[in-house]
Amino acid sequence: MSDDTQNRKPLRMPDDNQVFATVTDMLGGRRVTLRCADGEERMGRIPGRMRFRTWVKEGDIIIAEPWDWQDEKAEVVWRYESDDAQQLREEGHI
Repeated sequence: MSDDTQNRKPLRMPDDNQVFATVTDMLGGRRVTLRCADGEERMGRIPGRMRFRTWVKEGDIIIAEPWDWQDEKAEVVWRYESDDAQQLREEGHI
């Protein structure tokens, strides 16, 4: 096994109703602007369970779940660490 494959770790991938997104702006009040992989720009909401455990900032790669009833809004589901985001880029996921 080479060093390159040894450093790889299994990462959480989006489900069918979820997309990769990049945080483009912090709006305050647990809201962020997201540029999603499907080409849409959405307002994202950081849920209370992530509020103090996971700090989301501009430039972070996340998994977002668009709302069924308002497609222009989404729920932030998961935030990737910077080295995990780099691994996603190298593997061609984002």
